[in-house]
Amino acid sequence: MKALVYHGPGQKAWEDVPDPKIQQPSDVIVQIDTTTICGSDLHILKGDVASVAPGRVLGHEGVGTITEIGDGVTTLKVGDRVIVSCIKSCGKCSFCKEGLFSHCLGDEGASGMGWVFGHLIDGTQAEYLRVPYAETSVYKVPEGVPDAEAVMLSDILPTGFEIGVRAGQVKPGDTIAVVGAGPVGLAVIMTSALYGAARVISIDLDANRREQAHKFGATHDVDAAAPDWREQVMALTDGLGVDVAIEAVGIPQTFDACLKIVRPGGNVANVGVHGKSVDLPLQDLWIQNINISMGLVNTNTTPMLLNLVASKKLPAELFATHYFTLDQMMEAYDTFSRAAETQALKVVITRD
Repeated sequence: MKALVYHGPGQKAWEDVPDPKIQQPSDVIVQIDTTTICGSDLHILKGDVASVAPGRVLGHEGVGTITEIGDGVTTLKVGDRVIVSCIKSCGKCSFCKEGLFSHCLGDEGASGMGWVFGHLIDGTQAEYLRVPYAETSVYKVPEGVPDAEAVMLSDILPTGFEIGVRAGQVKPGDTIAVVGAGPVGLAVIMTSALYGAARVISIDLDANRREQAHKFGATHDVDAAAPDWREQVMALTDGLGVDVAIEAVGIPQTFDACLKIVRPGGNVANVGVHGKSVDLPLQDLWIQNINISMGLVNTNTTPMLLNLVASKKLPAELFATHYFTLDQMMEAYDTFSRAAETQALKVVITRD
């Protein structure tokens, strides 16, 4: 089969690799019908994720059709259309029983690490995929939910909701700021409505993304390059700062921006994937009664979010801006990596 293979920082290729095979009774093989590219894939290609070895098939988001099942699989069948979750879950360990799938102790990939696809085992940017712990790591797609919407539930929607909105403790009536209006930041904005955020401020350098943010639920936007960007945010909060500041980029400057605009007693939720350390000015923060959260998505809210997408309560189709086929994978990467020029949010890559 063909797959997108990582060959070290800055190097990738769409090339022939062996077809995946059933290795454990809980495995299924999925024909990938639709996949996409995540900012995390770009971080890998920059060399930010040293645990990804050369030769790895990238990708952790996908929708497909089951073509083969292991002997231990009873609740799935060949022909089922499924969302592949970006996080494995053995369903049996202590962390999985708590809903902390991101630290699943199952030994697939590595014990204690839930993110395995495109990281520690081969991923979804391929014609076929082996899914371990399949009964607790895939979700059947309801009739009427297109692939281009379903694939947004592999990662970005649960990530934005769980690590941004829920971990940030957004409450009804809150004013929140989302620093970074890329796909995950927009997922935070979209799902913040579920918890009743009253004002949602989108902060980004890119004018197109700030404009797009209003379609996802932003009530205000601020140009991060403006000399008075912080003053603009503070003016929207009676000078006190936002209740919740959410970092959705993954660089020191955007994390620092969140610290500068959160109010006393507020929350900073880090969602971005960081490749470098950040300064934490505890000498200033300790007296502000600020909570800082961070983490890897668990995807334990995927069933709920899927119901909302199926009932048209979450317009997941807004994320899809560019379409490619699998044999155009390299072109899709080029488009996604130049998002400021191409105005790409999520590229949808389909089998046909």
